[in-house]
Amino acid sequence: MMDKKAVAKALERIASLLELKGENPFRVRAFTTAEHAVSSLSGTLEDALADGSLAGTKGVGPATLQIVQELVKTGRSTVLEELQEQVAPGLVEMLQISGLGVAKVRQIHETLRIETIAELEESARDGSLARLPRFGAKTAENILKGITFLRQASGFRLAHHARDEAETLSRALAALPGVQWVEPSGEVRRRMEVVRELVLIVVADVPPADLFERLARLPGVSEFSGRDERQVTLRFAGAGAARVVVTNPANAGSVMVRTTGNETHLEQLTAHAKQLGHSFDATALWKGSTFVPTPDEDAVYRALDLSTIPPELREGHDEVARAAAGTLPTLIERSDLKGLLHCHSNYSDGGTSIEELALACKAEGYTWVGLTDHSQAAAYAGGLSPDDLQRQADEVDRLNARLTGIRILKGIEADILQGGAVDYGDEVLARLDFVIASIHSRFGMGREAMTARICRAMEDPRVTILGHLTGRLLLTREAYQLDQDRIFEEAGKRGVAIEINADPQRLDLDWRVLPAARKAGVRISIGADAHNTAGIRNMEFGVGIARKGWLTKGEVLNCLSADEFLAVARSRI
Repeated sequence: MMDKKAVAKALERIASLLELKGENPFRVRAFTTAEHAVSSLSGTLEDALADGSLAGTKGVGPATLQIVQELVKTGRSTVLEELQEQVAPGLVEMLQISGLGVAKVRQIHETLRIETIAELEESARDGSLARLPRFGAKTAENILKGITFLRQASGFRLAHHARDEAETLSRALAALPGVQWVEPSGEVRRRMEVVRELVLIVVADVPPADLFERLARLPGVSEFSGRDERQVTLRFAGAGAARVVVTNPANAGSVMVRTTGNETHLEQLTAHAKQLGHSFDATALWKGSTFVPTPDEDAVYRALDLSTIPPELREGHDEVARAAAGTLPTLIERSDLKGLLHCHSNYSDGGTSIEELALACKAEGYTWVGLTDHSQAAAYAGGLSPDDLQRQADEVDRLNARLTGIRILKGIEADILQGGAVDYGDEVLARLDFVIASIHSRFGMGREAMTARICRAMEDPRVTILGHLTGRLLLTREAYQLDQDRIFEEAGKRGVAIEINADPQRLDLDWRVLPAARKAGVRISIGADAHNTAGIRNMEFGVGIARKGWLTKGEVLNCLSADEFLAVARSRI
């Protein structure tokens, strides 16, 4: 049951273990290269093995190919298991702490003989870690923060990883005899930004016990637990766990509703059902002692005199009351988007040309694309000098004259500098159609200083959008400290939009604060933060966050035509 992401993860782990052991750097690099090759495959891993294309892929040698074949066939790797026996598991866990690479983990292990996170935490507190060369008190303090964050994040998956795992497992379950259809539920279906538990609903016309026996024999299943008469938890080698719930077709809607909403939502729904003389327990909907057939979710909501509540809203706020009153909003859909914002070409740190990005956006149904390479302060990301920016603008003009069905807008992702000034002067920014202003440095500023920095940036009339406002990297880096309510007030007053960054590692703004932003009059944009054509598909995750924040298409800049968007940008000047 190992797809290419799980196999790539296993290869990456092998490389890390070899490096921690101090193995030959060429051998380490071989596995790192193979991991990149597997991750970059356009099709499925099974097809690439079957047709021999993986064997001919640059970076995949005979040794790594054999390991890939073993992983796909059995869900296990003998090499990986042997290395895991030889390297303390705590050392690998330390690599997940922000700021700790292999070299530092080896230094810690070889100098202080530390092998666990608990020992590392103690050394950071007693001062021994700070005394190591190239460490110091600040590094020790950051490691303590990283340990706390790691413990909080442990067990979660990013949204795109969870979705991919759920889709892979769904295909395997759907192929089993007796299964009619399979659908992911729970946090994946609610489009949460991080997912602790995969839940899949299997609608079958065979007894659950028979199906469970087949599940236990799926490739890669390493553990089979938590079984009762209708559900079981499967654990996979190298690919987490999933709870599989089996139901018959007549009850599928009730099971979907029960497994999708969070606890508070279900409590509200159960209380509403009780007021109508229904009971909505863990398995079905009843009217007194009479079973109510619910082949789909709409049947559940009809029986309870409710509008159907979109899965993204089932978070236990006032969605049940609004469904009863018929006042749920019509949420934004991916099909409402006309423009793609926030993408990087090979002028800075992107991997594709402007034309390739534009044509890929056109193929996805967009009519305009806002190009935003990095500004000159972001030298680490190939930030553009004013001359580079002019050269890019000339290319955009030539492309717009030649291409049909897609319009390229000239933008920039300009750094907000330490004092709040926006990278480049007004003379350079005036050449552009719009500006996304983002922070990429000095994340450790205090709450007041960071808030003032962002508010000062909004004073620049060339700034159209604030990018990835809080700087968070999900499961990796916490948001920096700032007063979001003050920023929302200032943005609403000045007409500056704020981005939902759709990169699955960011998904920033947090959906929980979107109602406050809306109340302050803030317009929202959805930014793909695409660095290649595949990144264009990040937009679906941004739409998911917008929907969770109760946004409609009238509140999102991407739903405007190019001319309408440009009018918004120019209204600040």
